[in-house]
Amino acid sequence: MKSLQLILTNPRYFAPAFVFATLNIVIGTWAIYIPTIKAKLGIDEGQLGIAIFFMALGTLTMISLAPKIIGSLGVGRTTALGIFVFLLTFIIPFSVNGYYMFCLGMYIVGAFSGFTDVAMNTLVTEIEKQDNVHIMSANHGFFSLGGFIGAGIGSFFLSETIIPLYHLLIVVIILFILNLLIVKFYYSISSKIDEAHSFQFKNFKPLLVLALIAFFVMASEGAIVDWSALYLEKVSLAKFTWIGLGYTAFSATMALGRFFGDEISGRFGSRGLIILGSLIGVFGFGFVLLVQPVMAIAGFGLVGLGLSVIIPELFRLGGKTDGVESSQGISFISGVGFFGFLIGPVLLGFIADISNLKLSFLALLFFIVITFLLAFKLKR
Repeated sequence: MKSLQLILTNPRYFAPAFVFATLNIVIGTWAIYIPTIKAKLGIDEGQLGIAIFFMALGTLTMISLAPKIIGSLGVGRTTALGIFVFLLTFIIPFSVNGYYMFCLGMYIVGAFSGFTDVAMNTLVTEIEKQDNVHIMSANHGFFSLGGFIGAGIGSFFLSETIIPLYHLLIVVIILFILNLLIVKFYYSISSKIDEAHSFQFKNFKPLLVLALIAFFVMASEGAIVDWSALYLEKVSLAKFTWIGLGYTAFSATMALGRFFGDEISGRFGSRGLIILGSLIGVFGFGFVLLVQPVMAIAGFGLVGLGLSVIIPELFRLGGKTDGVESSQGISFISGVGFFGFLIGPVLLGFIADISNLKLSFLALLFFIVITFLLAFKLKR
């Protein structure tokens, strides 16, 4: 818990952590309203999957540009630009009434969510280097805490009479003001760009296994964001007020795991942590597939606990790989991982459209089994 104490007592460390939380508070709010927005637009699972695919395209468009912008503006300024624009863009998919405009909105959201993801992870990596601290996992804990706040508080107020756009606008306004108050603590931070670390594919070979793991783990995370509410609604036949609790449980346990992750990583190493985490994730999806609402929600919680420590470790390793600039290493892993975060739900949508959602979640179990096997290829 030392990393959490550092973050809570030093504004230089708290400000980036709040950016992590901000990103997922909005995504958590989106997660609980997916069934409502889907019903408003009159679209099926396949069409929702296509819209989410546009989100993936947006991410791929911007994520490759992030290292160049970081090098030009500085990582602090780039993070600030990303989070403020991201907050504004999420209004689009909540406010449109047509399917094509919804797809356009998802594309724009994807672009700036991916852009912000690279910037904020590079920012934390740079702070770790400059201050010789170990706070990456705890920052991802704040990301998960944000999902818990967004989905948890949203589920508490969830009602068939509440207009999703009005709820989102309140969330965006509050977060915009709070981020304005803290941006000064990281705005001037910049990373040293080493020209010797220009892109060379041979230098990125050590990152391939890390990137593959990131793909499968973040595909699973993205699927829970976009499909857990529908799974509880349509497969588990849970009560309406329960449909947001799957993502809430997932985010809560993920935050808990990440707040302890830095200390555990320092003691036992990344490889063992990733192996154990993926194994817990396998058991978690097993519980989800039992269908019964309470078991499924508990399963989502187990998945969150298991996957919680994996992505922070991947970013930490990617940002410190020899011969690779930290922003490039993180961008590569984040790009592949975020593509999984967005394309995973698309694949699930198509599977659900031709079969059913339960088969889709069986595919996620397979993803984490692959992650478990890949983890053994990592160096100790």
